[in-house]
Formats: sequence, C-alpha cells, structure tokens
Amino acid sequence: MKIPGVALLLLLACHFTGNATPDTTALGGRWYLEPVLPSDTAAGKIPWLDLNPENSRFTGNSGCNAMHGKFYFSKTDSSFAFNDEIFTARMACPGYNESAFLKSLKKTAGFRLNNGTLTLLGEDKTELSRWTRKPAKAPKALKT
Repeated sequence: MKIPGVALLLLLACHFTGNATPDTTALGGRWYLEPVLPSDTAAGKIPWLDLNPENSRFTGNSGCNAMHGKFYFSKTDSSFAFNDEIFTARMACPGYNESAFLKSLKKTAGFRLNNGTLTLLGEDKTELSRWTRKPAKAPKALKT
C-alpha cells in the first residue's frame, strides 16, 4: 500500500512526538526535584514542576500539595523568577516544611541547563535546587 507523502510525514510526526524522550535542553516540560535531604520528600512525594514557557505558567506539586502560578525567564541572560503568588492546595503534610520549599522557589533569580539537569539559582548564583526529567529516588533518612 502506498502512503501519500503528507500522510507519511503526519504519521511520522505523531509517532516521534508521542514516543520521544523529553528534551533535556529546553526549559519547558516536566521537571522532578533531585532530593538532597530526607526532609525534601517527607510527605512521601517527589516535588515536580511543569513549565510552560509559551505562556509563562507552571503547574506542579510541592511534595505535599498541588501548585500553580506564573514564572518569568530570559534565554538571553538566564534570568528566571517565580511570581510571588504561588497558589497551592491546603492539605496538611506532617513532617514536611512546604513553606521552606516555596520560599526557596521564590528566591530563584536564574537558571542553568546542563546535561539534562535544570539548576535553579539564587541572586548570587548559588544553587537552590536541581531538577531532572525523571523522578529520582528519595534519600534515605539518616540513622541517629
């Protein structure tokens, strides 16, 4: 059976976009926090962000509650900032400091993309958090 050229292109486009691995060189899409401390995942979930650069909006999960809001970025100077209003659900998550997590997001002033890792940076270029396209395993609690 012969497939017309345009139909073939559409078929290939659907196949590759649906099954392609996420673009690790682009800001848009889903990012998962690389937890550093056991307290980063105390609520039992890995925080994640879905960034949509086209409309400067994000959705995600803080590790406890669903969240959404706006962000601003520049490819020219790698500046990046979350809007002061990050909207979250109000579920209680004992043992998890969600306010510290959100405060860290709000301190973001820049970003760096390198080898599939999104690093959010503070105003003084210190690393605030690292994010990857696949969820990492939660760190184990230290035995005391």
